Formats: sequence, C-alpha cells, structure tokens
Amino acid sequence: MTKKKIVFSGIQPTGDLHIGNYLGAIKHWVADQDLCDSIFCVVDLHAITIFQDPRVLRDKIRQTVGLLLACGIDPNKSLLFVQSHVPAHSELAWILNCVTPVGWLERMTQYKDKAAKQESVSTGLLDYPVLQAADILLYQADYVPVGEDQRQHIELTRDISLRFNHLYGETFNLPDGMIPKVGAKIMGFDEPTTKMSKSSAVNQNFHAVGLLDSPDQVWSVLKRATTDSEKEIVFSDDPKKAGVNNLLTVYQAFTGKSRDEIQAHFAGQLYGALKRQVADAVIEALKPIQERYNQYMQDATALDHYMRAAAERAAERSAPTLKTVKERVGFTLLA
Repeated sequence: MTKKKIVFSGIQPTGDLHIGNYLGAIKHWVADQDLCDSIFCVVDLHAITIFQDPRVLRDKIRQTVGLLLACGIDPNKSLLFVQSHVPAHSELAWILNCVTPVGWLERMTQYKDKAAKQESVSTGLLDYPVLQAADILLYQADYVPVGEDQRQHIELTRDISLRFNHLYGETFNLPDGMIPKVGAKIMGFDEPTTKMSKSSAVNQNFHAVGLLDSPDQVWSVLKRATTDSEKEIVFSDDPKKAGVNNLLTVYQAFTGKSRDEIQAHFAGQLYGALKRQVADAVIEALKPIQERYNQYMQDATALDHYMRAAAERAAERSAPTLKTVKERVGFTLLA
C-alpha cells in the first residue's frame, strides 16, 4: 500500500470564518481527507504576534475548532488540534531560531509589509516564519497548501531544513508548497475586485458572509452586494461585471450547477432576483454546518475532551522528530 503524503495546513483563530474560507480552502480539505494524511492546526501562537483580547481569542479558538469539525473535518481521518496545546511547536521553534540568520527573516515580504504599518514591531512578528517552519517540520510534512503570499515562507522553511540538516545531519524532510485545487475564489461583496478576508469582514457590514450568519444577516449582505449599471446576468472577465461574476461564482459553488445551466436559468431576470437566489443558496448550504456547530458548542465538556485527545495525538506524532532534534543538537535527554 502506498503511504499517504503528509499535508499540513494552519488556520488562525482570528476574525470570523466566512464563505470565502469555506469555498476556497476548507471544502477542499474535507474532500481530500481520504487521499492525504491531513494535519490541521489552529495556530493560536501565530495569532498573538498581534495583540488579541484574551477573552475573545479564547472564544475564537473554540469556535474555529467547532466550525472545522462542523464543516466536515473528520477526527477519524484527519488530525485537527490547537497549536498551543502542543509544547513541541514552541520548543522546536526556539531550536530553529538558533540556526536561522536574522537576515533571512528581515527579507520576508510579509514582515516588511506589516512592520511598515506599525510603530513598534514585536520579535514575534519577525520570528513568525520560524514558528511556521517548526509547525511544518515537526510532522515531516510533504506538502503545505499555500497561496502566493505564503510561498516565500515555505521557501524559508526549506532553507532552515537544509541548514539544520547540513549542521547536524539529515533530520528534516524538505516540504513543498502545494497550490491548492482551483476552488471558488470569492471576492468581497462590497468590493468585488478584492478577495474576501476575515479582517475586512470585521470592519465592513457587507463585505462577507460568515459561516455562522443568520438568514437575515446573509440577506442583509447579499442585497447590498455591488453589481453594475447593466442588466445582463452572465459570467464575465470584464472588470465592470466583477460584482455579478462574484455572485454567480458563489451560486455555482453552492449549487454545483454548470455555467451554462446558471446563465440559462437567470436569462431575463434582474439583479434583485440574482441576489435573492444567491442568498437562498448560501442559507441552505450553511444550515447543516450551523446545526452541527451548535451541537459541538452546546457540549463544552465533549469539545474539551476532543481538543485534549487531539493534542495528545499531535504530541505523540511530533515527539519522535523533537527527540531526534534534541539529540542532534547535543541536549541531555532523561530516560
């Protein structure tokens, strides 16, 4: 039997998960569980590189775990755990810090972009990519699904792996960035030329539809979605039709209908009808997710039990790599 490739994915527990997250990533994570040895991590250590209200963060961590389970991440097929519950991540990050030149971190594009917007930059923000490397290397991941904005971090992870292997002997696998399957790229309903994001969804009333939004909230967003002054409901690459194209993309992703079927269906209809039917399709698709989520969240003891068990599984899986690393660098291990 061919050994399944190990795929590692992390998601921050900040902001509200929305339909862009679901259609662009989570839906594919669920679909690939039988094909890969999938490891999903709620990266709360990464989240605090920017100040978080502790009470809000605590709730968001639990919400993120509950939502991923509700969306279909199966504990019998995949490993889903919270990063801070597994101390090996922080331990390995420190060791990798000691073989990573500061210059490598200072050239990271994301760091430079974020640092330019802040008066004071934390060490954690600079060190973010090393912790990310530790997340990946702990599990000897073969692939890491990434967008273009994270590709440089995967290259750094490979550089750190090569440097450690050169200094201490072959220890780490060399992971590859994996372009995710082409999924629905969902744009903001307020600005259909900008990708839907969790941070924007917090500040704008009709930018995104959250996975936990009520039917009234979904309709409130969709009825205000940006369209254009024309009347034709068609898929189009024309920038003027970006809003309509986005609405049709959402409709297609949730209904599974073909483009030809959708365009024939909406022929002669007005934008108001398009928005109403997109809203109905979203509401119908979110209903079972929300029902499962509510079941998870109503039983706090069961969710805690799940997270504890998942942390134990993650610790068990990461222990051999961390033990080898400690031996290689010369630490004294107690029997």
